[in-house]
Amino acid sequence: MPGNSLIFIIFGFVFLLSFLLWAWTLVDCLRKETDKGNTRLIWVIVIVFTYIVGAFLYYLIRQPKRVKELGR
Repeated sequence: MPGNSLIFIIFGFVFLLSFLLWAWTLVDCLRKETDKGNTRLIWVIVIVFTYIVGAFLYYLIRQPKRVKELGR
């Protein structure tokens, strides 16, 4: 059974990292995203309901665009 313990530890670590990424992107969106055109609301809904996929989409698509537009 020692192999099963390692699997649980690995999955726990992956879950923790994905949760931290999700929480970080959600906080980033809530604090720095503009409310112009309901952009913040839409991205919060996407991040909350699609969990890690929404977090990756926000991080890869919207965040660089926001930094370029708003400088933050």
